[in-house]
Amino acid sequence: MFRPYVSGAAFGAALTAAAIYQPDVIVQQMSLRDWHMVTTFLTATGASTLLVTIFQRLGYLNLNPRNYSTLNIFGPLDGNIIGGLLLGTGLAVSGSCPGTVFAQIGAGVRSGFYTLGGAILGGVIWSGILRPALRSREKPTKGAADTETHRLTIDKVTGVNRTTALVAIETLFASIVAAIVYLASPKSDGLVGPVAGGFLISGAQLVSILTRRSLIGTSGSFEEVGDYFWWAIGRGVRPKSYNAIVLTAGMVAGALAVTLASPSTYTQAVPETTIEPIRAVVGGVFLALGSRIGGGCTSGHGISGISLFSVSSFVTVAAMFAGGMAVGVILG
Repeated sequence: MFRPYVSGAAFGAALTAAAIYQPDVIVQQMSLRDWHMVTTFLTATGASTLLVTIFQRLGYLNLNPRNYSTLNIFGPLDGNIIGGLLLGTGLAVSGSCPGTVFAQIGAGVRSGFYTLGGAILGGVIWSGILRPALRSREKPTKGAADTETHRLTIDKVTGVNRTTALVAIETLFASIVAAIVYLASPKSDGLVGPVAGGFLISGAQLVSILTRRSLIGTSGSFEEVGDYFWWAIGRGVRPKSYNAIVLTAGMVAGALAVTLASPSTYTQAVPETTIEPIRAVVGGVFLALGSRIGGGCTSGHGISGISLFSVSSFVTVAAMFAGGMAVGVILG
């Protein structure tokens, strides 16, 4: 259990140093008024993709791409699309995401506590009500044959080799980041700038790779808490894992450590957010349900899933930003 905690502490510290956890940063990104979040996110994802590819080729990692999240409503990726849209809505409403909420707790951001409460409520709803209902809709799969039918990675879908896909992804992300830096000049209120913050976050991914041979993901913690809730009241079996809970506890500690190490920076940088408690709670519910329906969040799909070239991760992240920006523009 020590290894997930260390990975989480590194991730929480990196999010805090990069100041990407701040509600204003997320809300202003979703309303297209500031490009700090996207700059940091794409830098972290591009660097993480390179790291994961290297360790996969060295044989240190042997991780499979993420499967499709299928609800059997309108296509094999419908869960990724619907979940991504809900997740993006949660970002715009709460000014948080399933990972940054734990950095907000460590940094003492008041709305983060309400958002976490909503996310826990969403985890309880998911584990005890929505997940069983969706499982009843599942169609039987054919194992390896089904996986082959749904090509899970970008290189398989496009027919190019993995190296070509890597170069294309890195070039795309680097070009977008360069364009944003040139045109918008995003700034950070943290210890480092948006681009350096992205590299710090990929450094946290490296810690996870070296210590756990696994990648970062946080939204599973809400499901684990939900599972423990239903077990505690006698309506479920005892959960087998609490790794995600331990990882997120480490994130709180890492964020707290960075905040205490530079109190003046974070006292000035974190204003009293205008996100009301009820808005934060509702946003938290959206975060939990969206990430569970979609099978991952901004870290699990975004930074980690894309690093594995997962088609489902690209689709979920695209839906997340589309949904979040649509809601963000409406909310203003």
